Amino acid sequence: MNGIDEFDLQILKYLDADGRMAYSAIATALGVSNTMIHQRINRLMEQGILTGIKPVLNEKKLGYDWGAFTGLSLEKDHDSSRIIAELKKIPEVTECYYITGNYTLYIKIIAKNHEHMRQLLYEKIDNIPGIAKTDSLIELGCAFKRNIIL
Repeated sequence: MNGIDEFDLQILKYLDADGRMAYSAIATALGVSNTMIHQRINRLMEQGILTGIKPVLNEKKLGYDWGAFTGLSLEKDHDSSRIIAELKKIPEVTECYYITGNYTLYIKIIAKNHEHMRQLLYEKIDNIPGIAKTDSLIELGCAFKRNIIL
């Protein structure tokens, strides 16, 4: 499993539950030294398994009450790198995936209200050269979201 063992998984579970948990607290819980925890976390980062420790924001509490999942059809699929670079300039586009099927890309958009969503879709995203069509599904709420830690 990508060079990780059960001990690494235990560390990841602690960090997943509380990314701000002190390494010393993890060390105490697992009965090992702080140094060992530091070494393991550094190795997990070097391997690209742990890509960072970031806060999980509650978008609704920040005033972003609308969310949408939007499929993007491109005029030419080989333009995807340029289009992704343009999408990265829009802070409200929070995720972007390559997919199969009717679309080339699938994005997650958050907005403050329906007017903000309309502006994002019609005035920003639809105006990116190379996007042929968008198709959006409005999010009604997140049932759950989690990291995969077995």
